[in-house]
Amino acid sequence: MVRTYAIGDIHGHLDKLKAVHALIDEDRARCSDDNAPVIHIGDLVDRGPDARGVIDHLIAGQARGENWVVLKGNHDRMMEMFLRDHPMVDTHLLIDYNWLHPRIGGIETLASYGVEVPDGIRTYQLHPTARAAVPEHHREFLSGLPAMHREGDLCFVHAGIRPGVALEDQTEDDLCWIREEFHASTADHGPLIVHGHTPVDRVTHYGNRVNIDTGAGHGKALSAVVIEGREVWLLSPEGRVAVQQAGTQ
Repeated sequence: MVRTYAIGDIHGHLDKLKAVHALIDEDRARCSDDNAPVIHIGDLVDRGPDARGVIDHLIAGQARGENWVVLKGNHDRMMEMFLRDHPMVDTHLLIDYNWLHPRIGGIETLASYGVEVPDGIRTYQLHPTARAAVPEHHREFLSGLPAMHREGDLCFVHAGIRPGVALEDQTEDDLCWIREEFHASTADHGPLIVHGHTPVDRVTHYGNRVNIDTGAGHGKALSAVVIEGREVWLLSPEGRVAVQQAGTQ
């Protein structure tokens, strides 16, 4: 049986990330399986207190050979776009929003790199300081993140897919940002789609998709799951908790 682990939207919470990695290590030990992949579903940064620590932790884990896959979320994309040679604003944001809007979380992310964002400062004034503070290897890490990962009968993305479009034809815009069209679809997408992006109260299995974002970016839990076939379990300090398909007992 193919076994895969996945972690929801982290949003700068290094303490929560380390805690769910520990739960994964415990489950691996029970299964005598120390090499099953761990998929991080994106949104590594913003809102939480230690985005820098999260990125450092993930880079270090991959460097020492951990079987970790890290996907690009919309917040990671916004950060990477802002820190380019010439800062860009993601066109999927609302008009008058940018990465440093108080509701987005970029201010907290820059604080983790020691950069304060004073009220009223203009982008051209802040950008050189922000770019200098974020190490080049962090910027390269963000720019190189994939937006999709396939593992057996599973497909991992940050936000979702556009129904009716072949997986190989999906756009990064949709993989990082889509909501309503994907959530409303009851279509069989082929693989089970595992995603985050839109917080839910608990990990929810909808039959054709599984949402594992349980709101770490809003002060709630960061969840880790283990998937075998198309069966999903939430990992807890007490062990596995089965995630039933919505509408079933």
